[in-house]
Amino acid sequence: MVRLACDGAGLLGAVRAAVANLERHAEEINALNVFPVPDGDTGSNMLATCTEMLRYVRDDSSVEGVADRLREGALFGARGNSGVILSQVVRGLAEGFAGRRRFNGLDLAHALASASTAAYGAVPRPVEGTMLTVIREAAAAAVATAERENDIAAVLASATDAAEKALAKTPSLLPVLRDAGVVDSGGAGLVRLFEGALGFLRGEAPAPAARPSSYPSPVPAGVAVGEAGHGYETVYLIRPFPGQLLDLDRITQYLVRTGESVNVAGDAKAAKIHVHNGRPDLVMRQALRLGRIVNATILDLDHQVDEVREARSVAGLGTATAVEIEAPADADGARVPLGIIAVVPGDGFTPYFEEVALSGEVAVEIVRGGQAENPSAGEILEAIRRSPAEEILILPNNPNVKLAAGQAAEMSDRPTRVVPTRNAAEGLAAVLALQVADGASGNAERMLRASREVQTLLVTAAVRDARVGGHQVREGQTMALDPDDGLLAVGDDRDAAILEGLCSFTPGFGLVTLWYGEDASLAEAEGLAQRIHARWPALDDVEVRTGLQPHYRYLISAE
Repeated sequence: MVRLACDGAGLLGAVRAAVANLERHAEEINALNVFPVPDGDTGSNMLATCTEMLRYVRDDSSVEGVADRLREGALFGARGNSGVILSQVVRGLAEGFAGRRRFNGLDLAHALASASTAAYGAVPRPVEGTMLTVIREAAAAAVATAERENDIAAVLASATDAAEKALAKTPSLLPVLRDAGVVDSGGAGLVRLFEGALGFLRGEAPAPAARPSSYPSPVPAGVAVGEAGHGYETVYLIRPFPGQLLDLDRITQYLVRTGESVNVAGDAKAAKIHVHNGRPDLVMRQALRLGRIVNATILDLDHQVDEVREARSVAGLGTATAVEIEAPADADGARVPLGIIAVVPGDGFTPYFEEVALSGEVAVEIVRGGQAENPSAGEILEAIRRSPAEEILILPNNPNVKLAAGQAAEMSDRPTRVVPTRNAAEGLAAVLALQVADGASGNAERMLRASREVQTLLVTAAVRDARVGGHQVREGQTMALDPDDGLLAVGDDRDAAILEGLCSFTPGFGLVTLWYGEDASLAEAEGLAQRIHARWPALDDVEVRTGLQPHYRYLISAE
């Protein structure tokens, strides 16, 4: 059946079906991680981005109204590089649908072309063989079909087919994909979204699959999102009372009954909780019965959305929305000149970043996140909003947080710069180079240079067999990786692999620091420190510190 026009309700139905299909395949997409490390999270990041995107939508009969709400939600909810690029795809679609109460096949093709342009604009150095290639090829096919037949379903079918073909070609465009024997994970996520939307138009939309507990579920098709408002977002870290352990299943079951967008991440010793509902007091009451609450924040989502809308009415949107919010003052009403927003992978790093605030001239806000736990652009923006600083520097401390940090910086109401640190050790080196009088702009380049002067490697275990950098890696083997995920060493003997990785460092370093994670112990780390000192007896010192980071047994720095 030819479908010549679609209204806002139809657009929203297609988007919900697209997200439901993404949810069904999220774990499959996670498994496409190029490197056999325990942090494949592209599917989870894209799904979390879509979940927040849908929660911003209220009933609106116009295509423009629905698309505009989707854009707002995607910008705030974007997690990881794949989520940020996806949010820009949504932004481009919204710009393409501007002024439309209904759309036809030509309008859809135009919106997809706009989405492709926006996605490429989000990446400083676009690389082919990624989700960028997939959206570009899909948009080109949509335009070619729309110019022949103005049928929405035909245009979307053509775009979906082109996306699938482009995805299949990604290994031939990107050697790292070819070596790993996988297609691009972000591109796979786009294909699943296209498939779900097309199934909706054809009356074939699949039901959502049961979700893993590691990420929130999208709103099911047919639910009128936002009729009673968004409510509150409650986020906190909880530690059990002495001698007790957290029951994550019990916490999750309670929160699912109490609210939506539930995310419980962590273990029996510490967990980060995220939930949306209209009664944050019920959430906190449960938490107070279970343990000690750390870094709790409660955000009025309706107020946040209204602020974004008001700001948009004053100034047009660029890559992101500028939120006009007065910077908060500290306890005595004073402002500080400079603020640091540091994304940290474990609580052990927090005190070292907070030390810089002791001067009274720098305010430090900590955002928890890292491998497989990427904070959203909205979470980083909320940290900016809490800061009493006149200017802000963001330390993402992870390559997969860099784009979300950049998106938050663009939405900030104050001068904000991102220093693209790749791990927490680089972030700490950057902080040591800080000179408050030079402000955010004057410090950004200096701090980046300082971060690159420290040599670092990450230690983890392979989660599957793979070929990485020309080397065969077997499941369970220890891998030493450089800050850009390059393989430095691999082996069955953990300490031997780590020592081999350290041999790749440029000679001349005098201090080595071992940050041990959740999977390691102090005794094990001290033993490794002794082996490092024995291998390099001229070292001034080998320091052992607890990072408590998940997934990565050690973060090691040398300077």
